[in-house]
Amino acid sequence: MSYPVSIISATETDEFFKRYSSLPFYSSKADIYGVSVKLYTTDRVIADTWADNFYSMSSNVRSHAKIICIVDPKEDMKVLYNVETRTAFLYNFDYYGWIKSIALAVASDILEDSHGVDHVHGAALDIGGCGVTLIAPSKTGKTTHSWGLLRTKDARLITDDWYFVRKENGLPLAIGSEKNCYIDADIGDVWEEFRPLVTATKFDNRGRGIANIRWVTGYGSVIPMTTIRHVIMLRRDPKESIVESLNARDAWAYIRDNDLCNPHQIIRDKRKMRIRENFFRKFFADSEINLVNTVRTPDETQKVIRDIVFK
Repeated sequence: MSYPVSIISATETDEFFKRYSSLPFYSSKADIYGVSVKLYTTDRVIADTWADNFYSMSSNVRSHAKIICIVDPKEDMKVLYNVETRTAFLYNFDYYGWIKSIALAVASDILEDSHGVDHVHGAALDIGGCGVTLIAPSKTGKTTHSWGLLRTKDARLITDDWYFVRKENGLPLAIGSEKNCYIDADIGDVWEEFRPLVTATKFDNRGRGIANIRWVTGYGSVIPMTTIRHVIMLRRDPKESIVESLNARDAWAYIRDNDLCNPHQIIRDKRKMRIRENFFRKFFADSEINLVNTVRTPDETQKVIRDIVFK
């Protein structure tokens, strides 16, 4: 993880609240699969980005979790987190991508503990009624190839980053987490169909911005859920084969060795890791799994992925 997380007590949380209560915060509540997560930030741009990114929660619904962004030049970048109150203090975060991922991680912890709802840091699509997920370590092409698949006939997006999982009739049902996508400015260079989306999006200092993909793919191109049938894992290694079929045991070994392909697991104790291992082993047992090497061009790799999905 690129930022350290320290666990603090409820008493310390109260003390921090008092210390920062006079700051001129903007606040906004997000509805993350029924979990009310409230953001506090002194940065208007981050507040607006958050509101554009997530579905809004009614102001009458009390917060289940709080994300409080603090700018303090005396402190290093870090997260202080209290498990009892689900409160996270984020110090000196100027990258919105990490802020929203921590919010998703906190909501996921609540759903995992209280409702038996699991989560995946990955992309999910419905293609003609068949659910496809791409799970991958950072920088191996998860976003590129989930958006590449979205160009296919009858493809609809669930999420390009994070989803929740329930079991329905023994099969894994993937449920989306965000209203709009946090995209890279170069997505239109990879897939020209998305250039109009890039033109209409305001990008931040990291070359990323919130975009409504419906502007390009149509109003019905984003749906709330799908049943996962295909799991496609990605790697980028010139020494390995281009595609490899995996069983559930090997799929678990791959994701375990790559930190569950999720650097934003805010709680990593033995109990949590046991819950996540049990989930992934069952999740993989219900799906067809392939490991795709993304060392070739995006077009060539996309053809390999489509051959798996449409065979």
